[in-house]
Amino acid sequence: MRYQSISDFRDKAAKVLAKGPLAMIFAEDGIELDTTIRHHFKMGFKAVFLFADDEIALNPEIEEKLHRIRYNVHADDAVPMAVDAITAAVPPGTWLYYCFNAEYLFFPFCETRSVIDLLTFHTEERRDAMLTYVIDLYAADLNAHPNAVSLENAHLDRTGYYALGRKDPNRNWEVKDRQLDFFGGLRWRFEEHVTWSKRKIDRIAIFKAKPGLKLRPDFTFNDEEYNTYACPWHHNLTAAICSFRTAKALKTNPGSRYDIQNFHWRNSVPFDWHSQQLLDLGLMEPGQWF
Repeated sequence: MRYQSISDFRDKAAKVLAKGPLAMIFAEDGIELDTTIRHHFKMGFKAVFLFADDEIALNPEIEEKLHRIRYNVHADDAVPMAVDAITAAVPPGTWLYYCFNAEYLFFPFCETRSVIDLLTFHTEERRDAMLTYVIDLYAADLNAHPNAVSLENAHLDRTGYYALGRKDPNRNWEVKDRQLDFFGGLRWRFEEHVTWSKRKIDRIAIFKAKPGLKLRPDFTFNDEEYNTYACPWHHNLTAAICSFRTAKALKTNPGSRYDIQNFHWRNSVPFDWHSQQLLDLGLMEPGQWF
């Protein structure tokens, strides 16, 4: 079903908003939009909300299954404003998730367990949010795939990831408790083409709604506990969002398009599209979930 705005959606889709987990997908363009939607339905979300311009085409069969909201994804702070609006519209405690097109959520054992299983366990651990790492995917052959997107030829970096303590500007730049800024992938290797504020690869993409919760432009929340990678007593689950978004942007933007001839390097490996590979590379954490 189509809606003319977020307010139109909230007015007409109260039953859909009543029970999660719910997925929000922001379509910056039409590249791999169908596969992104199919993937997240397969993960087990109760409903999928698509935020997109009218010009973006979608397979009619898929469009019948989701809720399409007319929205300018490219406006300033468009994603935080939309996420905040949906957060305020659902019952407190509803699990929400957001991503962009050509991004694919993976979590430990997702081949045999659903996102509902994941979040049931996470809730039992008294966690209200989950850290996700955005892992860059890219086509190995940019001559064959000029936009750097290829599901069949997808690669990722097996090394080059690191973390720094997140500084608190309100406390003399002390390091925040259980918070880290994570870096790596294409944003690290081609940092000269990425503004400093966009170089992090961590995103709090899975979270529980509650009154007053706000998403910041850097994909963290105004509740600092939501931004932690684990509880104080042991490690918790984390997930990965495998994403062509950075590769696509680097090969689309005029400032970097002609400077980059290849993303492939000695630490590139084919992506297996399986959670075990991400676990083996240390790109997500099973915590106490076995």
